[in-house]
Amino acid sequence: MFKYCNLLIGIAFIITLNGCKVLQPNRMLETPKDFNYSPFEKSEIEYRIKPYDKLSVSISTNDGYQMISIAEGNRNQNPKSEIDFLVEFDGQVKLPTIGRVQIAGLTIREAEKKLEDLYSQHYQNPFVLLKVINRHVYVFKSSGEIGTVINIPEDNLTLLEALAMAGGLTEYDKAYQIKLIRGNPADNPQVFLYNIRKLTDLQGTNLQLEANDIIYIERRPRYIRSVMNELTPYLSLLSTILLIVNLTANGK
Repeated sequence: MFKYCNLLIGIAFIITLNGCKVLQPNRMLETPKDFNYSPFEKSEIEYRIKPYDKLSVSISTNDGYQMISIAEGNRNQNPKSEIDFLVEFDGQVKLPTIGRVQIAGLTIREAEKKLEDLYSQHYQNPFVLLKVINRHVYVFKSSGEIGTVINIPEDNLTLLEALAMAGGLTEYDKAYQIKLIRGNPADNPQVFLYNIRKLTDLQGTNLQLEANDIIYIERRPRYIRSVMNELTPYLSLLSTILLIVNLTANGK
C-alpha cells in the first residue's frame, strides 16, 4: 500500500513540474513575463481599405435615380445593383467597365469619390456606395477555451462592445489581463495589454478595434481542479489494483 501511495505522489510531482502544459493544455498566445507590450496609440477614425478586403459596391446614375447593372453582360430590366468584389493582393479591385483600380489605402469616402470620378467618364452623375463586408475580430476568452468571431459594423467597434457581444467575461477571466494582437500573428504583430478592471485604468488607452484584431483574455489558473482531473485516471487505476490485491489476499 505504501509503495502505491509513493507512486501516486510521484505522478502528482511530475505533473506539477510540467506546469501549464499539463494542467492547462488549451492555453494559447502566451507571452513571456518580461514581454514588451506595444505602447497605446490613437487609431484612425476612418477605416482604410486593405488587400483581401471584400467590398460590396452599389452604383447608380443621375445621383441615385437610375441603377446601373454592375454584373457584366447583364442587360435585364431588373439588373442586380450590388455585387461583392475582392481587393487583390496588390491593392487593386477589378470592376466592370473601368477595369482594375488601385483602392487599398483609401478610406471608404475616398474610394467612393475615386470610383465616381472614373465612372463619370461612362455614365451621367454616377453615385457609388461602398461597404467592406468581411471586417471582423476574434475574441478568445478563458485562455482560449471560448472563441467568438464578431463582425465589425460600419460605425466601427470598441473593445468593450466586442466583449459584450462575446457574452462578457466569465468569473475566471482576468479583467486586468486582456491582450489585443494586431497584425499578422506570424510576422511580428503589435501586442497591447489592457486592464479594464477599473474605470481609471481605461484612461489614455486606445479601445478602438481594427479588422482582424485578436482579443485574448487570460483566465485565473485552477491548479487544484486541474491536478485532480489529471490524477483521476491514476486514482481509478490504483483503486482497481488495490481491489484486486485485496481480493487475492482474502482468497488465500
